[in-house]
Amino acid sequence: MTSLALAPPLTRRDLTALFDPSSIAIVGASNDPAKYGNWLAVRALRDQIRRPAYLINKTRPTILDHPAVPSLTALDAPVDLAVIAVPAAGFDEAVDDAIAANVRAIVAITAGLGESGADGLARQNALVARLRDAEIPMLGPNCLGVLDNTTGLDATVNEFRPGSVSIISQSGNVAIDLAEHFTEQGLGVARFASLGNCADLDVADLIDSCVDHEGTAAIAVYCEGFKDGRKFARAAARAADAGKPVVLLSVGRGAASTRGAASHTGSLVTSSVVLEAVCEATGTELVSSPFEMANLLQALVRTRPPAGSRVAVLADGGGHASLASDSLEDAGLHVEEFSAELSARVAGELPPTAATSNPIDLAGGGEQDITCFARVAQRLIDAPEADAVLMTGFFGGYGDYDPAVAPGEIQAGHDIGALVAESEASFIAQTMFADSKPAQAMRESGIAVYRNVEHAAWALSRLSRRAQAGAHPLPVLPEPAAPLTETGYWPARRALTAAGIPFVPAAEVSTIAELEAAVAGLQFPLVLKALGDEHKSDNGGVILNIADHTALVEAWDDVQARLAPPVCSIEEMADLSGAVELIIGVRRDPTFGPIVLVGIGGVYTELLEDTRCALGPVTAVQARELLLSLRGSALLTGFRRKPAVDVDAAANLVATLSAYAAEHPEIGEIECNPIAVTPTAAVALDARIILDH
Repeated sequence: MTSLALAPPLTRRDLTALFDPSSIAIVGASNDPAKYGNWLAVRALRDQIRRPAYLINKTRPTILDHPAVPSLTALDAPVDLAVIAVPAAGFDEAVDDAIAANVRAIVAITAGLGESGADGLARQNALVARLRDAEIPMLGPNCLGVLDNTTGLDATVNEFRPGSVSIISQSGNVAIDLAEHFTEQGLGVARFASLGNCADLDVADLIDSCVDHEGTAAIAVYCEGFKDGRKFARAAARAADAGKPVVLLSVGRGAASTRGAASHTGSLVTSSVVLEAVCEATGTELVSSPFEMANLLQALVRTRPPAGSRVAVLADGGGHASLASDSLEDAGLHVEEFSAELSARVAGELPPTAATSNPIDLAGGGEQDITCFARVAQRLIDAPEADAVLMTGFFGGYGDYDPAVAPGEIQAGHDIGALVAESEASFIAQTMFADSKPAQAMRESGIAVYRNVEHAAWALSRLSRRAQAGAHPLPVLPEPAAPLTETGYWPARRALTAAGIPFVPAAEVSTIAELEAAVAGLQFPLVLKALGDEHKSDNGGVILNIADHTALVEAWDDVQARLAPPVCSIEEMADLSGAVELIIGVRRDPTFGPIVLVGIGGVYTELLEDTRCALGPVTAVQARELLLSLRGSALLTGFRRKPAVDVDAAANLVATLSAYAAEHPEIGEIECNPIAVTPTAAVALDARIILDH
């Protein structure tokens, strides 16, 4: 079994001056309301009681009727945070002035640097080198600033309602869009940091800072690319293990990046698959839109993850009861019938017409007595038969029909919230009247409330899956081994054999004489492979089941006549009668490093597309989990009276291959397809290595 070291702790940067500076200076402060320097100065001046704000303008003695000075070094007071909003031509001078003034952090609004081309990038890199020598962290450039609602810092250009979710975004507009969705969900922002060009501080630095921030409950990340994928993975895993989940929205997840991939593994491991593997390894929640992100974050910060998949449905109408049940089951959760005892306890709180076996239909109970919602919720929360409760339907609308009910309905929302808070139950709600005062009462009491039941069911399913995960230790990439120089079939086979991967007995031959000599040490039936064509079987370059010497010579002559291969491989034919064929491989992602793939293999690899990926290298235990998570895993454990195959042997083979790939960063793609897994062993039948160009 392969054993891997764990990643060492990150060296985390002190960003106190970025989020909680004792003083702030706006470099490029302006009287012009069309400029960033004006917007930032207005916001900085609002908070002068908490922290002094200094205005820097090279030519004007006053800005916004406040005194200004021409440079940071002209100030008589120290500056913690300098926000630079000058034209690109003056940025170098502003940075050098900040270094000379011993500022502790910089936010660079200025655009026209690294994003403008090679010259701008070189200039940006030189500035970062000077800042790092001075130990001054910089956010940006080309960013929209920073905000911390817990410290009162407002060094950005948009309003963000206070709350407990921190936003780290490469796009200002996406952050604003997300904040609007937060407002609709009753959520708010603890911190906002605009990444910009990530010239110095990157997403991992900011995630780490938010993990250590008491006011942050969850972290929303919009990122268009990662400078250091492994650094991001370590920071995200640390956040998950600290109970501060990272929800990631990214772009570039389509299949275009796989065009031109040379191997099966390369074409199967798309950008989307890589992100999914990284997110699974780190406990990061991957979403596809700002709306989806806000929906999930509402559940993450308000709802305790359920211990299992059994959900009790509390509805006030048969239609909503059925819709909720279907949505939950579609999401992989279970709406199981209650025991007679629980059903009777629920029935004691409701009219005789109510359905109480799960899903529950109040059948008019809400109209007769609005307090029945809280009483039934209590029965369900107390019951060991349900891991979570979903309340769905008309709640929030009763007061519109009878104004006399309105105060009681609002109180019922608070009462349910108090029950959930006291019991720490997993409870989620959907209502047709998601903006009503009773719905707001539930949100204020800590309950996630949704307008659409399918969104509530989806969020609950994500919480259920999250609850099953443990800690997120990440492996360290090993020290590189001596690089490979040959990558043909036989060099690959010899290298992997030396690494501990078993192959069937075989020989490399180029002439009929070599074939005659080699066959003396092999047992029929044999396989003849014409090498030099990577898709040998598709082009008739693999001759199977060669029974005797005569058939071998005929096969040799046929292959030579049709394909004229420079070299062939003659191999004993594995007995596949009780075997399952798998593909295993590793692709080195330029950002995240080795990504391990396992799947149902052989000639049906692309057809079945039954694969799973993980951030590599993996242990044998992790490899076993990957194999058993395949849709076709029943083939491995015994299907239709066929014997189970040796999953542990296959897992060890996967772990060995992943460790070897991790030791060779020059390898772009490596795969064994197929490997034959029998009830007693796992053996590779083919091998391929492709070096990075």
